[in-house]
Amino acid sequence: MSVTLDLSRPRPAREAAPVSLIGLTRPELAARLAEDLGLDPKKAKMRASQVWGWLYNHGVTDFAAMTNIAGPMRAQMAERYVLTRPEMVERRVSSDGTRKYLLRFGPGVEAEAVFIPGVGRAGALCVSSQVGCTLNCTFCHTGTQALVRNLTPAEIVGQVLACKDDIEEWPSGRDDRKLSNIVFMGMGEPLYALDSVAAAIDVISDGEGISISRRRITVSTSGVVSQMDALGERTDAMLAISLHATNDALRDELVPINKKWPIAELLDACRRYPGTSNAKRITFEYVMLKGVNDSDAEARELVRLLKGIPAKINLIPFNPWAGSPYECSDWDRIEAFAEIINRAGYASPIRTPRGRDVGAACGQLKTESVKRRASELRRERVTAD
Repeated sequence: MSVTLDLSRPRPAREAAPVSLIGLTRPELAARLAEDLGLDPKKAKMRASQVWGWLYNHGVTDFAAMTNIAGPMRAQMAERYVLTRPEMVERRVSSDGTRKYLLRFGPGVEAEAVFIPGVGRAGALCVSSQVGCTLNCTFCHTGTQALVRNLTPAEIVGQVLACKDDIEEWPSGRDDRKLSNIVFMGMGEPLYALDSVAAAIDVISDGEGISISRRRITVSTSGVVSQMDALGERTDAMLAISLHATNDALRDELVPINKKWPIAELLDACRRYPGTSNAKRITFEYVMLKGVNDSDAEARELVRLLKGIPAKINLIPFNPWAGSPYECSDWDRIEAFAEIINRAGYASPIRTPRGRDVGAACGQLKTESVKRRASELRRERVTAD
């Protein structure tokens, strides 16, 4: 007896996974509600404004808390959407109050963010834009972690929400706010993740939500010249340049991306960065490496290079990490370097190291899980031998 299979009947469709509303820009959120809930554009815009306020002004994590939205619509949204936060795997607090967060966004996808009180108007959150990094800057511990992928807008915004949860800063926009500044100076090169960074800045800066002004959001790049104009045009964020050397030979060694975009090209891009003025200066970051880049001659050359660029220069005492070939410049050498720059008319604050005791200082970020796996592998090799 033969059996004929009827293949004409469609198989039941798999249920679509719930969509996270975190990280959508305001227009994207309105479009999503219109499409999924069948709302006309005017109603969708109004509902999006309500949801936006709950997510980013009040920090809610449950649709049931959105009390100015009717119950049936809240139930519809709860079926279709999630309000995803990253998982806080580890939270370490330094003796100086700095908080380092290890956040998990998915299996094998972890990054670190650092909250530094007393920076900017009140406190700054250093966020990551990638998991790992491709730049291999020789003084930076983060550069020793291989790139996994770019973070999404939701994952970048999620770092801000996780911090605000931890410091208990809801609702947003309070006069006594603790988080006033965002710096894209964590793991990764932000201009290699520009789409995500730009979308996240749109969310973070919105005045009816988290409400951190674009003038208090700084994006640091090691010199991805091809994306610098776009960064200014799309985000209007403050720009920081990870410079660290005054000649191409040394910068090729310290910041290898310099081989693609040397100092002259980088500084030309700085001169045309949109909106730059004495009121909107570019920050040049310069890590102080003993006997490498800290001479008086290099200070004078730095002044010459930056002529005509509205700038300030952050001098960063090198933060040591195991296996690094560098040492931090002596304090009197750093002060002498700063004095030459100050006399030339540039502000040159010496950045106070923060969070060194928990591995949260500049250049020290590398996810603890990666460090633990490396340690376990070393132990296994020793045992095998």
